[in-house]
Amino acid sequence: MKRSYEITVVFKLDANEEAMKESFEQIKGFIEADGQGTVTKIDTTHWGRRRLAYEIEGQREAYYVIYYADVESGAIDELERELRLSPQVLRHLVVRADE
Repeated sequence: MKRSYEITVVFKLDANEEAMKESFEQIKGFIEADGQGTVTKIDTTHWGRRRLAYEIEGQREAYYVIYYADVESGAIDELERELRLSPQVLRHLVVRADE
């Protein structure tokens, strides 16, 4: 059964804008892998580039992106694993959205 999730991802800042967009698309690909999910919206403007409260992996600033997606509940564990292993992701948070 697919449920709605809000997936917040904190990316390392790359000097190259094209590399950042590629990272965003890679995470979208993780969500939509094997037909387990569908991204309904990607919000890159709400939070965007922010100064971090403390340094994470040598980064003082990061880029926040919020994905809104309908995902099979059984696929969330695999998605979180992919996010943890992704070198461009500093932090992530997956929460079930209110229906």
